Amino acid sequence: MFDPRPLVDIATAIGREAGALVQRMRASAVVSFDTKSTSTDVVTAADRASEQLVRTRLSELRPGEPVLGEEEGGPGDGAAVEGLTWVVDPIDGTVNYLYGIPWYSVSIAAQLDGESVAGAVVEPATGRVWTAARGYGSYLDGAPLRVSATTDLSLSLLGYGFAYRPERRQRQADAWARMSTRVRDLRRAGAASLDLCSVAAGRLDAYTEHGLGRWDWAAGALIAAEAGAVVRLPGSSPELGEDATFAAAPGIADALYGALSESGFGEV
Repeated sequence: MFDPRPLVDIATAIGREAGALVQRMRASAVVSFDTKSTSTDVVTAADRASEQLVRTRLSELRPGEPVLGEEEGGPGDGAAVEGLTWVVDPIDGTVNYLYGIPWYSVSIAAQLDGESVAGAVVEPATGRVWTAARGYGSYLDGAPLRVSATTDLSLSLLGYGFAYRPERRQRQADAWARMSTRVRDLRRAGAASLDLCSVAAGRLDAYTEHGLGRWDWAAGALIAAEAGAVVRLPGSSPELGEDATFAAAPGIADALYGALSESGFGEV
């Protein structure tokens, strides 16, 4: 029987090493940086160095297994592929990293036939490590995680994210404005992997965002699901949009899904 737990150990060890590199590089990495899809979508030298380190270590520890990374791409160009593939976000929350906001991570997941089976999300600024193996639960520094027990959407705290393109960001802002009267409050933190981990820990009651790459959610979504969250990945929620990621405590999942649909999330 396949046991994914050894893959968690590998992801954790490599993630810690990449996180230490990212921390060491920050002073120099933020001096000069490039942009990708828009002028607000940044990539630093540390993003590239972190991904190269992860690829090198994986080639040593798991030779022959393909790697999909945010900066260098890989098999399937972000789509699901057969077999075991490693999915890497070398710095999730690069804008936070750029500004010195300590809410960013190194995210590493192992996927089998396109589904996450093991993952680690490392916070370089704090040293905290979030982990999960499919069927074995999720943990923060070894302590088990569980989603919140909330059942009242109106008293729920929701996390969200914005796209980089201004025209889509405006549509998202309009939808979130309609949602704002239906919940306790909203939080925009800027790192999808850690937002998903926050759902796992009950720090957020739910989180949803459009336009995430596989590297953004591969580890965090598994951590949330193993903590008991209802998770819907891109392509599974047409009412919210084909590229929507959704994670919620089970007590509010249905109500939230309906409220988001009514608020126009499927049209953003």
